[in-house]
Amino acid sequence: MATSEEYKREIMQDLSRGSVEKLPEEQPVEAKYQSFDDFANRSTREERHRLFSDSLQHDRIPPSQMEPELKKAIEQIKPNERDDVAREFLKHFKRKGLSDRDLESRLVLSTHHASKMNADDVAKLASFAYHSHPDIFRDVLADKPWIVKFLSNPLVAGILGIAAAKWLSSRR
Repeated sequence: MATSEEYKREIMQDLSRGSVEKLPEEQPVEAKYQSFDDFANRSTREERHRLFSDSLQHDRIPPSQMEPELKKAIEQIKPNERDDVAREFLKHFKRKGLSDRDLESRLVLSTHHASKMNADDVAKLASFAYHSHPDIFRDVLADKPWIVKFLSNPLVAGILGIAAAKWLSSRR
């Protein structure tokens, strides 16, 4: 059995010869998925949150460009999915001390019931979140990533395209 001094000497000799033992690296997020749908379906909430936190920032996409896109995107979502999105926003706002009735009044919503909200109401919630509570916006996208598929603005698509390129780069 080698002493610790012999072991250290052996390691130093290996290093001096350029012999190194690499630890296995964790596979990067982008290498695990083949498409955005694959990413949306199989990724963890943490992976999605990290991506959206890195990609969707006011300095990259100003609210003036994001808000019309959100309205168009939410109009394309199925009514039952739109209800889910509204519920998510309301749940997160409630944690911040904003009740559904406060938001109904403040944002001039047609109702404070998520299940009765129309596309315009949900778009107002999303825009308010993006503008005033970006953390809530990113949390909801992390929970409902399929919303991103409906965004069509070239700037938004460009930012998300960069992220998509990262996912797919190791596949080529």
